[in-house]
Amino acid sequence: MIEVDIRRRLGDTCIDAAFTGAAGGITALFGRSGAGKTMIVNMLAGLERPDSGRIAVDGVTLFDSGAGIELAPEARRLGYVFQEGRLFPHMNVRRNLAYGMKGKDGTVAFDQVVDLLDLRPLLDRAPRTLSGGEKQRVAIGRALLASPRLLLMDEPLASLDGPRKAEILPFIERLRDEFAIPIVYVTHAMDEIVRLADTLVIVSGGAVAAVGAVEELMSRLDLRPLTGRYEAGSVLTLTVQGHDADAAVSRLAQDGLAVTVPLLDAPVGESIRIRIRARDVSLALRPPEDISILNVFAGTVTEVSDRKDGQVDVLVDIGATLWARVTRLAAQRLNLVPGQQVHALVRAAAIDRGSLGRRGKRVDG
Repeated sequence: MIEVDIRRRLGDTCIDAAFTGAAGGITALFGRSGAGKTMIVNMLAGLERPDSGRIAVDGVTLFDSGAGIELAPEARRLGYVFQEGRLFPHMNVRRNLAYGMKGKDGTVAFDQVVDLLDLRPLLDRAPRTLSGGEKQRVAIGRALLASPRLLLMDEPLASLDGPRKAEILPFIERLRDEFAIPIVYVTHAMDEIVRLADTLVIVSGGAVAAVGAVEELMSRLDLRPLTGRYEAGSVLTLTVQGHDADAAVSRLAQDGLAVTVPLLDAPVGESIRIRIRARDVSLALRPPEDISILNVFAGTVTEVSDRKDGQVDVLVDIGATLWARVTRLAAQRLNLVPGQQVHALVRAAAIDRGSLGRRGKRVDG
């Protein structure tokens, strides 16, 4: 369990952060650049000192202004992965990894980390010969080999291009699933949140605006200014029910809700999280016929929020919350008010493979 309740004033800005995160999962700090995310992480690491408050991990107090407790950074047993790998250029990969084990109790095995991150082919190479993605995998491995009680990752994919980012994400998923080490993960990329996070902490202006499950916070209209207009949409967690290789689609379902998505490389029974953007959802009063759209959900309008730009955000209960964005004219024509029965339409092709996040261990399907 991660427990954070800290404050620090920096000029005219006041950092005020209070949240908890589950042990063994990823707690993501999300917000725009300058929101205060990195400062919060640096206070966890002991690189910056809060003016007041408390920080504890798994019952161990790292900082408590009231009790006069302030562990030095090296005594906190934390691993830190930065935006850039920050590898030692005069050491090969093997020696960079081994450096993380100095003076540690060795609870994390060298071979386990090497195999998890697919580092064995890189062990004798110099950092200058590695790609950006390979450097980050080595940096993650070095942090793990410190046997940390908490792993801090400050926008570890921000400096990578799309292909390198896609290369690293599965390794971080495996890290989350195979190690019982809590992770605080800083990002301003919603696709990383959807794929990785268990708990979402939204940071704005130095303060925590909301804390909760990704599925819950992404469906709140009041958080729209913070989660982003383009990224607005719903997040659903479903289970793989089957695949149709000939049609190149997979079927996901949960509690009576079934969704067709592009073909996945995932076993039946695995839990998958998907993101459906509000701009990719259309609404109809009657079930459409003879159309190419594969996902048609009967539901009830629960909330309508008009916007200044002539668009309207609509929440629809389809067994889960689905967010649709339509023009004001369309909302008027359909009389979209709470209680209205509608059908929500989502193209399978609109559910981007990059937004599909595996949720750890398989569940019975």
